[in-house]
Amino acid sequence: MKFRFFTIALLSVVLYGANLFADAPAKPMKHKMFQTVQMDHASLLQKGDAKMFCPECGMTLPMFYKTNHSAVVHGEIKQYCSIHCLVEDQEKGSDLTDIQVVDTQTLQFIPVEKAFYVVGSDVKGTMSMSSKYAFGTKEGANLFAKKHGGKVMDFKGASMEAKKDFPKDSAMISKKQAMMAKKGEMIYTKMCKPTTEHFSTPAQAKAYVLKHGLCKNLDGKQLQAVGLYLGKR
Repeated sequence: MKFRFFTIALLSVVLYGANLFADAPAKPMKHKMFQTVQMDHASLLQKGDAKMFCPECGMTLPMFYKTNHSAVVHGEIKQYCSIHCLVEDQEKGSDLTDIQVVDTQTLQFIPVEKAFYVVGSDVKGTMSMSSKYAFGTKEGANLFAKKHGGKVMDFKGASMEAKKDFPKDSAMISKKQAMMAKKGEMIYTKMCKPTTEHFSTPAQAKAYVLKHGLCKNLDGKQLQAVGLYLGKR
């Protein structure tokens, strides 16, 4: 019990320190993040066992829904938790077409060409210290910026900002993910059945763990940590 309490407590500090790496909790949070929506309010566009998770970082999509983006890659839809993860896929050389983003107000996906982004508001972002939220109308974006600060710009401008932030954000993310993966290894060893399967992404690992019931009684944060460990080993 002491080990489990220590692990969960330490994970809470790591995961929620910058509001970047938290995952779906087992119980409702008293103060949910701005990005989070209920499962039945989130549109999942991608297919397969891992459709609930970002293909780049593995985070649960409804948890960060208001910053979700999607794109067609090699004929299939990918859905990302953030513009950072979309840019990460581009940086790897993927050809992204039909890029869409969630309208923060309506929660519907819209083409990025029709979106107005508020960049750098005081509302915490996803996978970046500089938040980037999209709106379907300029009026909505202006009202949000008036209340929370930030600059209103189009997708091209927001994408340029994301690419400018990418090296710094990636370094921060890599450091935190490495810490989480170590905790994931401890949790996996203690609470999961072993597997010899290999995974190319945390999303694939998480989907496999859930589908095959490898780990019992994991909350969302622990599952994310195990997914990072299995996805990197």
